[in-house]
Amino acid sequence: VDFTLEVERALKVLDGAVCCLDSVSGVEPQSETVWRQADKYGVPRLIFVNKMDRMGANYDRCVDMIATNLGAVALPIQCPIGSEENFEGMVDLVTMKEIIWTGEELGAAFEYREIRDELKEKCEEMRAHMVELAVEQDEEAMLMYLG
Repeated sequence: VDFTLEVERALKVLDGAVCCLDSVSGVEPQSETVWRQADKYGVPRLIFVNKMDRMGANYDRCVDMIATNLGAVALPIQCPIGSEENFEGMVDLVTMKEIIWTGEELGAAFEYREIRDELKEKCEEMRAHMVELAVEQDEEAMLMYLG
């Protein structure tokens, strides 16, 4: 079933949208179609990569596909901790804290922790990249950042 017209009608009245990407499949053809429609109406978007606990999950590939398939600049604000059966949680690159799922409640229970040593360097690089991309969007912010 083709929902192109319904999606287009909805996009005309949205203030923003959340795009969910399957971490195994990445950007799929229907996602590309809806993304182009959202571009047409200037709808701001946030992308959420889900299903990181599934076999074949690949966060970095999803981030790459955002650029190659959607023509968008990805600004990751989280870094996954593991994937597939080793998926434990995320590092919040804003607070620089780990968010670790606890129990079997599918993410309902979690705790914050300091970033483990083996992830610190990667997360620091990702955070620096995040800040640089963010300040590039505003000349005043860029001057403050450089100043």
